[in-house]
Amino acid sequence: MNYNTIGGVQADIHPGFIHRVKEFIPYLRGIIHEYHDIFTGNIIAQQRMKQVGILSREDAISFGTTGGTGRASGWACDVRKRTPYGVYDKVEFKEILYTEGDCFARYMVRMDEIMESMKIIEQLIDNIPEGNYQEKTKPVIRVPEGSYYTAVESSRGEFGVFLESRGDKSPYRLHFRSTGLPLVSA
Repeated sequence: MNYNTIGGVQADIHPGFIHRVKEFIPYLRGIIHEYHDIFTGNIIAQQRMKQVGILSREDAISFGTTGGTGRASGWACDVRKRTPYGVYDKVEFKEILYTEGDCFARYMVRMDEIMESMKIIEQLIDNIPEGNYQEKTKPVIRVPEGSYYTAVESSRGEFGVFLESRGDKSPYRLHFRSTGLPLVSA
């Protein structure tokens, strides 16, 4: 079951959700620091990841590898920063960038983004609105005539949807920009 749906989300949050998240963040922060102590500074891990699988900034842009892969190559391509959606224009967070473009840079982007994600959650956790979590919508939604594109930042980069409508009850053209194909191409 998908949690997000037209009109909102499928279910309200669990009553203990906010408390559990607040307990989990310090725990995860400690685990990440422990992971850095054990793995990130490990000379064997560094030898196996540094200067391996290098993807230049130019190639990352050419292949369209957004997300952590693009940012590890120095490409500032975070959809949440370029075209903020939802509440991303109200939260403060850094777009994590490395320029080396190798496996170690991609690993570091992921690790740093986990820490940055916790900062985002901390800014938002006490502001989850109460009330209706799903608005009733018409069974058939007629999209006005025209072409539309929207994107969100997913775990592997920009996930986009292009829709072309002629004003009918069905789209004339619908295309998803998946995050995986550019990564496989690179």
